[in-house]
Amino acid sequence: MAISEVVTGDRIIDPMIALGGCSTQHRILVAGLKSMELTIELQRRGYVHAAASGNCGRPAGQYDVALIDWRRRTLRELETTLDWVGKFLRPTATLVVWVDAQKPAAYQGLHASIEKRGYMIENGTVHDCGCALVARLRQATPHRKAA
Repeated sequence: MAISEVVTGDRIIDPMIALGGCSTQHRILVAGLKSMELTIELQRRGYVHAAASGNCGRPAGQYDVALIDWRRRTLRELETTLDWVGKFLRPTATLVVWVDAQKPAAYQGLHASIEKRGYMIENGTVHDCGCALVARLRQATPHRKAA
């Protein structure tokens, strides 16, 4: 593995861990081009229940957090991955999607794609190497009572 790959992963791994509210007890599913590198880095940091999409087992709603590194990939490919990842997530799971810095229209398309799959976007952040969205399934999000 080249040093540049590790450095790139390190730049997004800390914000992704924070956005996902990850603890070392969580089962974490990692997807994207560098899923193996990111998984190894998570495990090195003590997240022993992290698994890359290539070795995550059969879908059974078993993961608490999904970290998706979707830089340099198309939105159309992301839609297929979101459908696939959803089968592995618990109803209360957190979904973190990291993408390249987007033009406003593309960013709206990303929002729409995630919301179309039943997720509610809770948070977003812009970082020097991209931007991220945090979402949860709508039915798992508690409704606020009117005053």
